Amino acid sequence: MEKKETKDRIEKLRETINHHRYLYHVLDRQEISDTALDSLKRELREMEEKHPEFLTADSPTQRVGGKPLDKFRKIKHKIRQWSFDDVFSEEGIKDFDHRVKRALEKELGKVPEISYTAELKIDGFKIILTYKKGLLFSAATRGDGVTGEDVTQNVKTIESIPLRLAKEVDAVVEGEIWMGRKEFEAANKERERLGEALFANPRNVAAGSIRQLDPKIAASRKLNSFVYDLPFITGHDIKIPKTQYEEIELLREVGFKTNPHIKLYDNVDGVISFWNEWSKKRSKEGYWIDGVAVKVNEIYYQNLLGYTGKAPRFAIAFKFPTEQSTTKIEDIVVQVGRTGVLTPVAHLTPVLILGSTVTRATLHNEEEIKRLDAKIGDTVIIQKAGDVIPEIVQVLDEMRTGKERKFIMPKLCPVCGSKTMKDPDGPLIKCLNVKCPSRRRRGLYYFVSKRAFNIVGMGPKIIDAILDNSLIQDAADIFDLREGDLIPIERFAEKSAKNLVSGIEARREIPFERFVVALGMLHVGDETAEGLAGHFPTIEGLKSATLEELEAIPNIGGVVAGSIHDWFLDKGNKIFLEKLLSRVSIVYEKKKNGGRFQGKSFILTGTLDGMSREEARRRVKALGGDVHESVSKNTSYVVIGKNPGSKYDRAKSLGVKILNEREFLSLLKK
Repeated sequence: MEKKETKDRIEKLRETINHHRYLYHVLDRQEISDTALDSLKRELREMEEKHPEFLTADSPTQRVGGKPLDKFRKIKHKIRQWSFDDVFSEEGIKDFDHRVKRALEKELGKVPEISYTAELKIDGFKIILTYKKGLLFSAATRGDGVTGEDVTQNVKTIESIPLRLAKEVDAVVEGEIWMGRKEFEAANKERERLGEALFANPRNVAAGSIRQLDPKIAASRKLNSFVYDLPFITGHDIKIPKTQYEEIELLREVGFKTNPHIKLYDNVDGVISFWNEWSKKRSKEGYWIDGVAVKVNEIYYQNLLGYTGKAPRFAIAFKFPTEQSTTKIEDIVVQVGRTGVLTPVAHLTPVLILGSTVTRATLHNEEEIKRLDAKIGDTVIIQKAGDVIPEIVQVLDEMRTGKERKFIMPKLCPVCGSKTMKDPDGPLIKCLNVKCPSRRRRGLYYFVSKRAFNIVGMGPKIIDAILDNSLIQDAADIFDLREGDLIPIERFAEKSAKNLVSGIEARREIPFERFVVALGMLHVGDETAEGLAGHFPTIEGLKSATLEELEAIPNIGGVVAGSIHDWFLDKGNKIFLEKLLSRVSIVYEKKKNGGRFQGKSFILTGTLDGMSREEARRRVKALGGDVHESVSKNTSYVVIGKNPGSKYDRAKSLGVKILNEREFLSLLKK
């Protein structure tokens, strides 16, 4: 066979195999038998082995291959990844609808006509796929929303995910990896036969399979996928979707498997009817469903609504009624959190619920215990939905024997014996001792966590070991630890001690907003910290801010401002802050005060050819300007690249100055 004939035969084999892969794994149709398809694959593999010059990365033979990895490399997401907030009732989804309309009315001056998409929420593992010129470039886990792990080799083993799209586009696609009911049952039967521990639930199997270093393990699990979001796409002959519904249609058009059960409604009542319908028949599908993903359909309105610090304002997870079980309260123990709040926790007779064994459930506060009339020894109903912490929802009075004991919140801190005080504005009770060991311990857990300093390898158990051996007194002391300090501790060997010290050294520089989060001020989370870091140029400016200055910052009310102000006034906090700053460096956003763009605000939309959006943002800030997410009448400039989004339309409607990339570069160079 001549080379041209060989190449043509190989290409025809790939085309035919991909056609039948799409029919079977995406459209659930079959035109030829499995054995016939296997025969085609075998011929292709043999021909590629004889003629490796014709082997391509998107060949069907490349779905499983290569040696196991040593570790996963990190991938920085092109598009920030978010988690949805949850609601569990009709009242909850109506509140969401009210918030959406109120926010849009504030932006537009009136309540617009909006619609919602209702999509089944698959109980699986989120994946982010990146395509370049139509070819699968990478697949990544969600990670912390900014950076994930590269699991491309494992994702290639999933037949429903195309290696090449039907159109030559650049795109970022989000979806869910899942294991079907039949596959899950078959996997557990095989594990039972081999005497191995059974899988708890299919979601854990999907997550664990994708995070295996050997792609052959992932391939053996027979995973599947649905994609549901298209945050970025560009290319020839592509009409940018203006609605979520159009996004799903475009995803199907270019070759992805999408869930067929999506409905469009012009009011929230339709969404509720969809939720009620599927809460009754969800068990009839071949995969697990834990709710309905509800999204504002119009992407223009999605962009106006934007995001909170952790979730989109335009979408929410409308979870199905939670799974419930009964158990007994064996004891009620009070925990002391990092801010000193005393939380009663029920210790339960172990019970299996949603695939995991539950032994604890929060009782929240004293008022919740009174509302439930919960006693030690009671038989109770607990519920758990997804990753939500289990909670007690009902006491079964009829099961009482008379031996149950009433629980009374302690007058003194159960850890340090100090006085406690009830919050005058709420049900919380706090330990007043800022040096309480429990407060200190949990504060340290928070300090090293991903959202703060993110010290790799330093979790709660390591913190406990270090504290129990009196190696540190506060968080600043972490940066004085050396290998010789750690090796004598039972948990450490020479290598693990060296790795931990390396992890600590790698975090001696930290962005301003993460530093603020790490301080652990009451009511100050990620979003508030970002607002503070954007408002104050340095930690010194924040430290010396008056209460009035703090209250004037957008989205910071009196309670939060008071908490921040009081923290910096505290003598112990002043000493700790000075000590910490002598060991770490804060990385500030460079913003040139008095620069040419001082007082000017920019919006960036679309793809720029000459620079990334991040570089454009840095250059604007270096000249004293601000880069915002939402267009308003006060916006100075909207910079548009290729395929600009709805921000471009809003800028035109408001009469805001619009710059193309050439004009923007000219403005930078002036």
